[in-house]
Parts: sequence; structure tokens; C-alpha cells
Amino acid sequence: MSLKSKASSLKSPQTKCAPKFTDRTARRTLAFSLQTLDRPFVLVNMAMTADGKIATANRAVASFGSARDHEHLLELRATADAVMSGARTVDSAKINLGPGGAKFRRLRRQRGLAEYNVRVLVSGGGSINPRAEVFKHRFSPIIVLTTRRTSAAKLRQLRMLADEVKVCGETEINFRTALRWLRARWGVARLLCEGGGELNDALFGAGLVDELHLTVCPKIFGGRTAPTIADGSGRLQLAAATQFKLKSTRRVADEMFLVYSRTRHSVWPRAGR
Repeated sequence: MSLKSKASSLKSPQTKCAPKFTDRTARRTLAFSLQTLDRPFVLVNMAMTADGKIATANRAVASFGSARDHEHLLELRATADAVMSGARTVDSAKINLGPGGAKFRRLRRQRGLAEYNVRVLVSGGGSINPRAEVFKHRFSPIIVLTTRRTSAAKLRQLRMLADEVKVCGETEINFRTALRWLRARWGVARLLCEGGGELNDALFGAGLVDELHLTVCPKIFGGRTAPTIADGSGRLQLAAATQFKLKSTRRVADEMFLVYSRTRHSVWPRAGR
């Protein structure tokens, strides 16, 4: 199948896998996507320790969730048109951002999605390792979002590795513009972001995260420099915080699976941010 046919085959998702993704949840998500045609519905999914860390301070350990948490990740991917990740996350782990085994690809087809999700990599400076695991698997399009900070040499290299490279900003990625482009160019109605912390923070800061999925794991890493689910510049005042409400909780063994949705009164940044 050509890249264009893969892109054109993407449709708005219809989730119906209870109890994790109920019909009611699916209808609300789809309604949101139809109402905001200029960008995808954005989910962030992260596992963190009980003290809020997503990796050790030296970043040597970044995968610590249970087998159930990994299955939850694949369940979420099976509802998304595209999966997005930052350069450091892709470089530090052997991940391909794909849908997983036949069970999850079958779920995607049942929901009217392409069998394989589009993969989106984010790097403001184009610093993605060309030998990263994601580039070794060519089952679906790979898109790179970057800025004009990326040198001409790096852009040439990225264009050899990825199916499309999109420059979205001068020194920082304009995610509102980037997401609108993903919706218009690749038909992405539902976008799953899997970190890291700086990418998440940029999305939170731009008011673009609609739903947050958190797995709280029974471990303590500590460390003042250990990354969290939202690093980057952050917010300096309480009034600037993105407001969420708790949507659901579920305990499996010693892990807690939490889902938050953004409150209606959350302040949206001005257009063009």
C-alpha cells in the first residue's frame, strides 16, 4: 500500500472496547473530533512512579510498568490515527511506535482505522538518532516535526529517513499549527502522545491536551533531576495551570490507572500560539 493510500485510509476512530473504552466515551471523543475539525483530539499516556518520575535521574531506567500497563499502552494506540513521541524518548528506548500484535491491528480495522498508525517524531533541532529503532520498521509513515533551527544537513538526513519532514516554527515548534497540519495533510483525528516530559509540557502549555492517561506504579525513584510527565519551562502561576478533572480510576494489582479530561473552563491560549 502506498503512503498516500495509507494516509487516505485514516478515519475518525470509533472505540467500543468496554470497560476501558466505553461506547459513551467513544461518542464523546468522536463528537469532539467532529466539532474541532482543525486539529486532532490529543491524548497523553504516561507511566510514572509514586513520586511522579518517568525515569531515573540518569535516564538509565525509563521502562518500569507492568505487563498490564504495556497492554494498556497498546489498547490506547489501537484507538489513535497517529502516535507521537519526542526525539529523546525514541532514541533512549527500542520502540517502533507501532500498533503491536495482530490482536491490536484487528481492533484498529474493526474501528475503521488503518491497520498501522502513522508515527510522528518531534525534535526542535532535528537531533534524532538515524539508527533509532523506529527507522528500522517501515510498516507505516514516519513524520518528523521540527523547526528552522535544524541545519540543512540534518534536514537532508531526516528527509532520507522519514516519509515527510514538516518545519513548524522558527526556534520552537508551533504545535497548534503542527496539529492542524496533521489533521489536514494526514487525516489524523485522534493523536496519542507518549512523551517525553518536554513534549508533554509544550502540549499542556499550548492548551492542546484533551485527555491524560496516567499509570501510577508502586516505585520511588527520587532525584531532583529525574524527569517528570511535564518538564520544560512549565507554568509560574497557579492561574496558568491547565485544569483537569478525574474521569476514571482503576486498580490492577499494585498499579493505579487514572484518566483525566480537561475541564471546560480551562483557558485556551490565543490563536497562533
